[in-house]
Amino acid sequence: MTLVRLLLGSLVAAGLVLVARWTIETRRAAARSEGIAAPTPLDLLIGFVTNFFDTLGIGSFATTTAAFRLFHLVPDELIPGTIIVGDALPVLAQALLFISIVAVDPWQMTALIVVCVLGGWIGAGVVVSLSRRALQLGLGSALLVAAVFMLLGMLGRFPAGGTALAFTPRAFALALVVNFVLGALLTLGIGNYAPSLVVFSLLGMDPTAAFPIMMGSGAFVAAIAGVRFVGAGRFHWRAALGLTIGGLPGVLVAVWLVKSLPLATLRGLVLVVVAYASATLLRAGMRSFVRHDNQRRTR
Repeated sequence: MTLVRLLLGSLVAAGLVLVARWTIETRRAAARSEGIAAPTPLDLLIGFVTNFFDTLGIGSFATTTAAFRLFHLVPDELIPGTIIVGDALPVLAQALLFISIVAVDPWQMTALIVVCVLGGWIGAGVVVSLSRRALQLGLGSALLVAAVFMLLGMLGRFPAGGTALAFTPRAFALALVVNFVLGALLTLGIGNYAPSLVVFSLLGMDPTAAFPIMMGSGAFVAAIAGVRFVGAGRFHWRAALGLTIGGLPGVLVAVWLVKSLPLATLRGLVLVVVAYASATLLRAGMRSFVRHDNQRRTR
């Protein structure tokens, strides 16, 4: 229990650091007479909807990017920073709530969160040397195969995942490696939620128990990266604030929904999440492949 409290305290501290840096930069902008507009109802709605689905495990990067581009709200070069800064506090709220209410082995959860954060710092150098297109196609294909196996499991033709709240030693070792890699992938804008749900479920863990692990991992990475984006000014103030203010109630509604779902229904939700993530990754990878091929032909 002490370890869980330490983890929760660390999350709160990370959030306070981000809020403090954001407040300081806002005051500096005001001193320079740079007008910072209040979020519009559309900004708040985007924050609510995207963070609602993010809490269900779908992720928010792709959906928020699509909304920003559809309504021409944020310049493309500011979208990554806007999402990370604006969603950092909602993701922290997700982590705090799930860690507090969902039973899972605290030592394993802490270790998995630590290696994910380390992956974001150490592993990023390795991952960025690889082709983003190859990563998208590879991960998308892997998730598609996993979705097939999960569907077969729900039909009784393959193990559907476990009900354990802790991994066996061998499964835990594999989970550590996977979470390290997922931390590195986060630096490329590839979410960790769907892959975490798949791997942890297939390794025997109750899907509900995977939520505090994957959200705790994402929360620390988002808070650390958010401070850097705020310091560099590489984000859209109004849109980021809309994600934060609208996102927090979206998280609360979604947490209640996930917590109240029976295991069979939750596994169905996970299947939908994984299929969606697979489709978006494969589509992004194919678009990148086509664009690269067209550029090569025009040379």
